[in-house]
Amino acid sequence: MISNIKTINPVNRKANINKKTRLKDRISSNDIKLKRLPKVLMISTYPPRQCGIATYTNDLKNALDNKYENCFETKICAVESNVESHTYKKGDVDLVLNTDDLQSFILISKKINADEDIELVMVQHEFGLFKNNEDVFVNFLKILTKPITLAFHTVLPNPTLALEVHVKALASIANIITVMTKSSSELLINTYGINPRKIEIIPHGTHLIKHKKKSILKEKYDLSGRKVISTFGLLGPGKSIETTLDALPEIIKEHNNIIFLVIGKTHPTLFNKEGNTYMNFLQSKVEELKLKDHVKFISKFVPLPELLEYLQLSDCYVFTSNDPNQAVSGTFSYAVSCGCPIISTPIPHANEVLRNGSGVLFDFGNSKQLSMEVNKLLNNKNLRDDMKLKGLHASSATSWENAAIAHAHVFSNEIKKPLKLIYKKPQINLDHIKAMTTDVGIIQFSIINTPDLNSGYTIDDNARALIAVCQHYKVTHNPSDLKLIKIYINFILKCQRYNGLFFNYVDKDKKFTKQNDEENLEDANGRAIWSLGYAYSLLDEAIDLDITLLQNMKWAINQFQLPMQNFESPRAIAFIIKGLYFFNMKLNSSDITISIEDMANKLVDSYKFHSEDDWNWYEPYLTYANSVLPEALLCAWKATEKTKFKRIAKESFDFLLSKTFDGDSIKIICNQNWLVKGSDEKLAYIGGEQPIDVTYTILALKQFDLIFPLEGYNTKMEIAFSWFLGNNQLKQIIYNPCTGGCHDGLETHNVNLNQGAESTVSYLLARLAFEEIA
Repeated sequence: MISNIKTINPVNRKANINKKTRLKDRISSNDIKLKRLPKVLMISTYPPRQCGIATYTNDLKNALDNKYENCFETKICAVESNVESHTYKKGDVDLVLNTDDLQSFILISKKINADEDIELVMVQHEFGLFKNNEDVFVNFLKILTKPITLAFHTVLPNPTLALEVHVKALASIANIITVMTKSSSELLINTYGINPRKIEIIPHGTHLIKHKKKSILKEKYDLSGRKVISTFGLLGPGKSIETTLDALPEIIKEHNNIIFLVIGKTHPTLFNKEGNTYMNFLQSKVEELKLKDHVKFISKFVPLPELLEYLQLSDCYVFTSNDPNQAVSGTFSYAVSCGCPIISTPIPHANEVLRNGSGVLFDFGNSKQLSMEVNKLLNNKNLRDDMKLKGLHASSATSWENAAIAHAHVFSNEIKKPLKLIYKKPQINLDHIKAMTTDVGIIQFSIINTPDLNSGYTIDDNARALIAVCQHYKVTHNPSDLKLIKIYINFILKCQRYNGLFFNYVDKDKKFTKQNDEENLEDANGRAIWSLGYAYSLLDEAIDLDITLLQNMKWAINQFQLPMQNFESPRAIAFIIKGLYFFNMKLNSSDITISIEDMANKLVDSYKFHSEDDWNWYEPYLTYANSVLPEALLCAWKATEKTKFKRIAKESFDFLLSKTFDGDSIKIICNQNWLVKGSDEKLAYIGGEQPIDVTYTILALKQFDLIFPLEGYNTKMEIAFSWFLGNNQLKQIIYNPCTGGCHDGLETHNVNLNQGAESTVSYLLARLAFEEIA
């Protein structure tokens, strides 16, 4: 048994220094907010105008505003005409440009030039917006004294001489041109002769989706038992909806339960000219072909949440545009993000996005071919599921969050003053962790954001989840956390065997698996003790948990102390040290202090054996969970006051940081290529960066910052956390703010979209490191 002899614990000796440092940080943050931030002015149509450019710009602005803080502001100059004028919400629009009014061009150009805070102008360009005033628009841009970025939403092939001259004139004025497809870039280079160094490809943004079951959504919209194909957007002849209507009779022969959803109303510009002529034509065709029971018109501008649900319930999305020059389609992008299998005409956007097998192409206006492809798809569920997954992976890099990152880097390069991108921390969200947790524990893996019960459970994941949710409970005092905490504690306790050691793997039927006999479980055992010790230090028997559960946790740690003496894994030893340190914060036992010292000496011995002048480490390589080793020695110093532990902890941690931090970014030692002593330290990036290693770095940085508050560890914490938000090798988000889950890793060319327990809990631990526990 553990005795209760009191020992001195110096953990709070730096408290006053740390409080002063945090106060200084807060003052600095407030100073930043008082500074006048550079403005990026977007010239574009804007809601409530109902058009694709307006929706795009609104989505982009929202993404930028949600992604960054205290580094730049996005402002809007709304584009209007004599027949298209609107009343905007207060604060949404700063300027209004009437493209039919020469004086408006003059007035707006003067206002832009006079505003010293506007440091960049971005034009969302579509040829129709400046019809009949193209030359005036070019002169307007020439007058502006600000750097200009031009976003071409359409690039036309086979231009007339006048169009070619016009595009070249626009391009000559712009510092940077952005396009959404590779084909648009190639057109600008090969047809218009634009310098390729001027062009950036930023794909059309897509919405992150918290995917819901198709059957539930069909029931919600009274479509149960129906096969659903859909299309949406502002309607006009260019959509060629009649192509699908003509295909329906053949589709009905094989799928009598089919229903075609036509989502959207007549395009406002077309409605102002012709009224509902096109809609009336479609409805007449429905009557003519006797399709009344198989077609449903949802004739309104559908709110985004409702639209995304319609797309998720669709078994197939049909895109029938008859314009071969349509470079990109926002409606198409929405469908991709919802995981809809797509059948599309071969516009450039579809050619690029669907080439990975997430959909199929058919010829313009070919209803017979369309019916064959729809029937083939509806007859093959495996094909639809395969297309869905491929579509989701293809669209992950194009989320609006990633589009915001790409645009922000363009802004940073073009704004004359140095622009440091400051990522906004998302609100803490436990939704995915709750979805992953059953009454047994937290499930190991997830397919996208759907928990995969067949993957079973591990003590590794439940241990980390216990620590994270305990922290969350102490920050928020949310009583619902206690249910999760009890589940995780009970899972860990039930994994302990008669000899004091823990099994790691449990299947979906709550049975231990053969993996427990085949693998070295030292690290898993170390994590179990870390979590039990940490939870024991935070929880109060009078408020949080019943005394019996706390006593069982204490008993489990006591039972473990004999077998732990034979452990050899440095990481297992480090986890054990951390667990015993936190455990002893409550008990103040000299016996535990001695155990901590004994385990820490094992790390010291390993360090002395392997370290050299240029290699201050415990092993001849850097692998995974590296930060845990120096952090554990720092805990040992706080528990024992042995200065050698503090010295080696800092020496080894600073060595590690020199290998993983490069300026304002972090590069984790990847699981594809460990950093071996004496090898080339400038290894090429090959993917394999995992959230858990970023989190371990952040947790260690926080502990070192408490002891060494003037060493800049808090700055590195911020840099490391921004890895989750897009400051990484691929410049893509790892944390998914829509689901509250975290993607499983950063690969060579893509993000692993699955949101398993390890990655999701790792993110939560990292996020909570920036909160003060009450």
